Amino acid sequence: MQKLQNNLVGITQGSRVLFSDFIDDGPMWTGTGPREHRFVVEFQEPYAGIPNVHVSMSMWDVDHQTNQRMDITAENICETSFDLVFRTWGDSRVARVRANWLVIGPLPNEDDWELY
Repeated sequence: MQKLQNNLVGITQGSRVLFSDFIDDGPMWTGTGPREHRFVVEFQEPYAGIPNVHVSMSMWDVDHQTNQRMDITAENICETSFDLVFRTWGDSRVARVRANWLVIGPLPNEDDWELY
């Protein structure tokens, strides 16, 4: 559990189509085995500490003739950004994916002291 120490809490949310590999026969659509797509989400303003990040898929378009395998997660979370990562494997054919995110964390306070 993250306990927020001040009353300044920031919330960032967003949505993005990660890929549309069926358009250009990209690896998620034509490949097999382990595949990964990574997108760096940068915050407009930095958080005062490492925020909590929730990611989810809001759309996915897959071939119904293959197994539907997916993993979506946030990695490398820091005060300024995180990596939004989609993975699939085996014979799964993924045409496109849209992901949403929600970030909640502490914001800097003008009364905070920084010791050097």
